[in-house]
Amino acid sequence: MVESQERFTLFHLLEYLFTLMGLLLFLLDIALDIWTVVSFYKDGAYVYMAVLIFLLLGSSVLLQVFSWLWYSDYLEKIETKVETFADRHSLIKPVHFLLLGVYLRYAGVIETSTKDFRHHTNSFIREGMAINLYLELQMLCIFETFSESAPQLVLVTSIILQRGELELITGLKILSSAAAIASSVAMYHRSMRIGLPEKRKMSWISTGIYFLWNLLVIIPRVTALALFCSVLPCFIIAHFLSLWMLLVLVAWSQKTDHMKSPGWEWLYRATVGLIWYFSWLNVSKKGNIKVKRALYYSFMGLDTVMLLGFWCWKVFEYEGCWSSLNPYMVIPTLLGLYVIGILVKIMYYTWFHPNGDKEKRAATYDMDSDSSLEDTAAAPAQPLTGVLKRSRNMTANFFF
Repeated sequence: MVESQERFTLFHLLEYLFTLMGLLLFLLDIALDIWTVVSFYKDGAYVYMAVLIFLLLGSSVLLQVFSWLWYSDYLEKIETKVETFADRHSLIKPVHFLLLGVYLRYAGVIETSTKDFRHHTNSFIREGMAINLYLELQMLCIFETFSESAPQLVLVTSIILQRGELELITGLKILSSAAAIASSVAMYHRSMRIGLPEKRKMSWISTGIYFLWNLLVIIPRVTALALFCSVLPCFIIAHFLSLWMLLVLVAWSQKTDHMKSPGWEWLYRATVGLIWYFSWLNVSKKGNIKVKRALYYSFMGLDTVMLLGFWCWKVFEYEGCWSSLNPYMVIPTLLGLYVIGILVKIMYYTWFHPNGDKEKRAATYDMDSDSSLEDTAAAPAQPLTGVLKRSRNMTANFFF
């Protein structure tokens, strides 16, 4: 009994520390963004500075819009003291207008985590509203990763390539940024198990392998985009818009049902298209998920080869580029990493993915229920209530 209690305490300590670390990394990212903008200004790189500011503001506005829309679904049901205080004093709208909505959510999650850590409870399993708050914060973090961090990494890498400043230290910085993106994806998928009875069965080995294959797939994608942008900067916008619109149509064909309003559902689909531009994210159980994944990675692999082909053509046209990177070394390396990443992904889903019993999940999350919010005091092994349909869909999609 004592050993079980110690494991329980250690489990919550880790969860609590990861919550705090997430907030600290979020704040550190803002500080680094400001430092980068100032660096561009001092260097006189005003075009790059403008592009970066556009990415930062655009991503922040996107997060605030989603955060406010999701809050508006259940304002009368919020439970944490910090959110209740903001709602009672009509501060939630101004907070989002000032681009601080995500911090309000972080404050709510930290308040709940602190209470759980002090009293050895787990609100993220027992209480539906706590689950909603946590899962929506994780989704916002994914949106921030692919609307800001990934495009910013492409921009900075392309600038380094154009200036011929690719050295060991800059290479390590680029690798660490790609690792941060892959880590965000891995932690998002780990968090999808937050309300499931078998959550603790997901080992850190599974999380590590999930992180590894995402890193191996993301590096070639981001590098190919940066290489293409470094030689044909004006065409990267055309490439993004054409591919993004196609991906949005694919998201529409999946008949996603994430937002309450059909109009705002298109904003969600547009955001999904942006994520798919860099990485895979399952958003629907419709169709054969294995076929969809295979088609996605095949198509994105061909697109990556096309980007590398255009870069190689420009390298041959301007021989000065040979002094920095040799296509005969770069292209096989990137394609090799991509193939290895796919193989690690197959290995993950074959041996390490924590597949749950579909019937148990169907009982745990009643997907056909019209009720969005109910009170609950159920134990973790019992059917969960009080969970929004949006949150149930997010969790269920993780397993398909």
